[in-house]
Amino acid sequence: MRLDRSCIKIEWIESAISSPDSEHIQSDGRIRRWKRIKEADNKYLRVVLLEDGATVHNAFFDRRFKE
Repeated sequence: MRLDRSCIKIEWIESAISSPDSEHIQSDGRIRRWKRIKEADNKYLRVVLLEDGATVHNAFFDRRFKE
């Protein structure tokens, strides 16, 4: 885990996976899911999953996401 993302809690990632606020499937099959995290100043966490829908490829706070 990168140091600049060490504040991201595992339970936030799990929440984004299980009950996202938004979802988009990329042309390569990867799945983007966003979840607003109240405890993180209402920032949106983006979790990118591989095509299998279970393997986390990336997770970060997405400053450009608009609901």
